[in-house]
Amino acid sequence: MAFGISLLSLFTLFALSILSFAYSKAQMVPAMFIFGDSVVDVGNNNYLPCVARADFPNNGIDFPTKKPTGRFSNGKNAADLLAEKLNLPSSPPYLSLLLGKNDSSFLTGANFASGGSGILNGTGRAFGPLLPLTKQVAYYLSVYEHLVHKLGSNGAKKRLSKSLFVIVTGNNDLSSYSRDSDLRKRNTPQQYSDSMLLVLKGQIKRLHIFGARKFVVTGVGSLGCSPSQRSQNEGERCDESLNSQCVSYNKGLKSMLQELKSKKLMDIHYSYFDTRRFTEVRAACCGLGKLNAEFPCLPISTVCSNRSNHVFWDGSHPTEATDRVLVDAIFDDPSHYTFPMNLRQLVAV
Repeated sequence: MAFGISLLSLFTLFALSILSFAYSKAQMVPAMFIFGDSVVDVGNNNYLPCVARADFPNNGIDFPTKKPTGRFSNGKNAADLLAEKLNLPSSPPYLSLLLGKNDSSFLTGANFASGGSGILNGTGRAFGPLLPLTKQVAYYLSVYEHLVHKLGSNGAKKRLSKSLFVIVTGNNDLSSYSRDSDLRKRNTPQQYSDSMLLVLKGQIKRLHIFGARKFVVTGVGSLGCSPSQRSQNEGERCDESLNSQCVSYNKGLKSMLQELKSKKLMDIHYSYFDTRRFTEVRAACCGLGKLNAEFPCLPISTVCSNRSNHVFWDGSHPTEATDRVLVDAIFDDPSHYTFPMNLRQLVAV
């Protein structure tokens, strides 16, 4: 009897190991770690006493649960859709794990993104306490220690070297500069962009020290053509001064990544994604006022009936349909939007 039970137990363990192996092989990378702003926030701000939140209707109207989750979107956002492409589960917000609201071993990653935040610590301060990039990276170091404890130093380093580190930030820094006369008095546009790049460079190097080798870094979009910007301008025109600074920043970002790869962190690989190349449209799907963009998406807001044909969900955030187009582009585009490789190629390195 004991022998028979042992055989059954061994068979069960063998079967489970096969299933586990098959699942791990289905995943294109072991894990994905997300850093950034509201474009990829999956609800971290729900756990902060801030006003930059999206945990109320009509947000989430097309999410599988049909409920708001803290995503600044009608449905899934780019972080969710990237996870789908990679056959990974979408990571819950890190703060929910920190506060014991969810359980995770961090083996498939974590999401540290915080709506309203930026590269610079002062960005978004008017919204209340947020998680700037430096704080997000500090939280990642706690996850690193957890993985070392769980997998051992070599096991953690091996897993992290094949994982993706996705950085989607900078939008709020540049938008803040365009609105803040004090910032403009203290810094020329070039000085401000340089300060952003210096901090970002330092955080990438910090992540590298703690295991990161594969980076996905996005440039900023044509922020001056977002509905929220257009609604403030005569004739609903784009803010070309802000767009020009976006172009300059993206150029500097691309150069910084090339320099890191060629001179300082030669063992990294990266995919830079230029979102600015995508065409902008005028009106938001959810909001109030001119272009549905003078006020944020609120429970009392007007909501378009067909979210699939709108680029913008609210005054500054894309719809799920737009994010699907963007994620498809970064994943498989040969060269038009990505440099020096697309995401599929990065995974294969």
